[in-house]
Amino acid sequence: MKKALITGITGQDGAYLAKLLLGKEYTVIGVTRGTSQSSIRNLKYLGVDQVVTLVEVNLLDLSNIMRVIEKNEPDEIYNLAAQSSVGLSFEEPIGTLKFNIISTANLLEAIRIISPKIRFYQASSSEMFGRVKEKDLPVNENFVLHPVSPYGISKATAHWITVNYREAYGLFTVCGVLFNHESVLRGRNFVTKKILNTAVKINMGLLDDLLLGNLKIYRDWGYAPEYVKAMWLMLQQESPDDYVICSGEAHSLEEFGRRVFEKLNLEFDKFVKIDESLYRPLELEVIYGDNSKAKKKLGWKYNKKFEQLINRLVEDEIQYVEWELNQEKSKMF
Repeated sequence: MKKALITGITGQDGAYLAKLLLGKEYTVIGVTRGTSQSSIRNLKYLGVDQVVTLVEVNLLDLSNIMRVIEKNEPDEIYNLAAQSSVGLSFEEPIGTLKFNIISTANLLEAIRIISPKIRFYQASSSEMFGRVKEKDLPVNENFVLHPVSPYGISKATAHWITVNYREAYGLFTVCGVLFNHESVLRGRNFVTKKILNTAVKINMGLLDDLLLGNLKIYRDWGYAPEYVKAMWLMLQQESPDDYVICSGEAHSLEEFGRRVFEKLNLEFDKFVKIDESLYRPLELEVIYGDNSKAKKKLGWKYNKKFEQLINRLVEDEIQYVEWELNQEKSKMF
């Protein structure tokens, strides 16, 4: 039985990855900053909160990480913990840079010192590519990085640290460069979750409108439960490498929103209002990727079209909102 340690296990990707690995009979240890009911909400929703072992760890403390690795002896470590909001990174650049870079370096150094045989997955991001000319799209694993946000900069640095430990010390380290991937477990600070959750609640008569910023950005959207499968596949290969994980299509945020509202038989223009205060200081206009390497070398299968993605996300969000409402009712009795 393999043993995996997942940092950021309470987030969207961490929760889905935990469920995937448990299904493959792994023992799963989750690193978290706290174990309150609100923090393990995603694990509870997926029904895995009672079958994972949670440990509180300060990822900025190397000695703390070393003790956890020595005690649990994982075969694989998936580093998903991060300050992952692009918008928040402009408001808190130093904190974003410090956590996302130092936590990754600490994990890799702990592996190098304690057990170099551990296989390590680093959650890299499409935000690392930054300003890519539209004529050069789609991006692949060989593109030059030019991040345009503190978040993107932090992820690019952590990415190259991971590559360096592979090349300098011979560790089995891989980077999954994931483009936007959505689900009901997406954090509330992400605009896609805001659109889905608000639209469903408008349809239920619980909310009146939706405030959005720049709708003219184009992104490569995918389904998170399918993307975590690629993470696992990367650590099962004979040799380590880096992979772009994406859908290969670009669609605007406006199209995303309109299709969600159409699915719920709501008029987008009636309920959506633009708030320019929600615009970012610097924004990528369009970006999408090439997933051919992941499909060919990993055998990763992803064929969900944009309309199928929207339909699934809306259906999932309806179930999630109903679950949330039932949770609130149960607290009252």
